[in-house]
Amino acid sequence: MNKKLIRFDWAVKKLLRNKANYGILEGFLSELLFDDIHIEKILESEGNQEAEDDKFNRVDILTQNSKKELVIVEIQNTYEIDFFHQMAYGASKALTENLSLGQAYQEIKKIISVNIVYFDLGQGQDYVYKAGTTFQGLYENDTLQLSDKQKEAFSKDKISGIFPEYYLIKVNNFNNIATDTLDEWVYFLKNSELQEGFKAKGLKEAGEVLDFM
Repeated sequence: MNKKLIRFDWAVKKLLRNKANYGILEGFLSELLFDDIHIEKILESEGNQEAEDDKFNRVDILTQNSKKELVIVEIQNTYEIDFFHQMAYGASKALTENLSLGQAYQEIKKIISVNIVYFDLGQGQDYVYKAGTTFQGLYENDTLQLSDKQKEAFSKDKISGIFPEYYLIKVNNFNNIATDTLDEWVYFLKNSELQEGFKAKGLKEAGEVLDFM
């Protein structure tokens, strides 16, 4: 029997800022990023204005994981034609706000921007998209790589590991057929319920906490 739950787009804003509920967010991010994610702390979710006409950087959740990377989670229900621009602005703002005057550029934090949208954004048939930065040769068609010295200095294997990384989940594009654990999370995001047999990280805890609420 399916268990009906509070919609995640509301619950994530309500629950996942709470230090007692890291396991839910850690589970979701672990399945999305194909990595064992550990959240170190939840940061302030709204950036400060540096000038009177500066924009606030409003994001639903801004966290720092155990790798000192900054992870933005943004959930958007209503249509925004410029949402791609908001994604770019949010990541850029988080990057600049977390580099202090006098710090070396190599100390900038990796930004991971996770965006969950409940409207049709752009044109595409998939429901999970990933974007990063690579440098492709115009003439040799090769991909620029870090030198061995840079890899050691930056603790990065690829240039893309320095630049912001974007994930876009177009929830409404999902066909409700869960073939892996990430699909189980997308199913939950779309249908506000869990099916028997779901075993994705964080989902069991999400079900228990939200059912209690």
